[in-house]
Amino acid sequence: QVQLVESGGGLVQAGGSLRLSCAASGRTFSTAAMGWFRQAPGPEREFVAAISWWSGDSLYADSVKGRFTISRDNAKNTVYLQMNSLKPEDTAVYYCAVLKSAISIGRMTRAAEYDYWGQGTQVTVSS
Repeated sequence: QVQLVESGGGLVQAGGSLRLSCAASGRTFSTAAMGWFRQAPGPEREFVAAISWWSGDSLYADSVKGRFTISRDNAKNTVYLQMNSLKPEDTAVYYCAVLKSAISIGRMTRAAEYDYWGQGTQVTVSS
């Protein structure tokens, strides 16, 4: 089992920045990748970014490319999401997730591929 705890969400004005953190604990030794997803009111969980745990290769949704940066600290088993130039449409609950098996980077955009999820942290961007 892997436990994930997100932090860093909050209320920010449009144009502002936030940094989300996700700390993993438990059986983290076989982590292949970690990702960030978000969910506004509605059933769909939207892919935001993902990072390969060992190579550091990253992938971003088009909607956040150039504004968000995903990074990881292997020693701390923590992944970060630096969010700059925030927009009201970025408002959502943000979730981090762990992928245990190596898959093609294109498949990392699919929520169903991930094995463990955090509880989420709310990000609200006011206009």
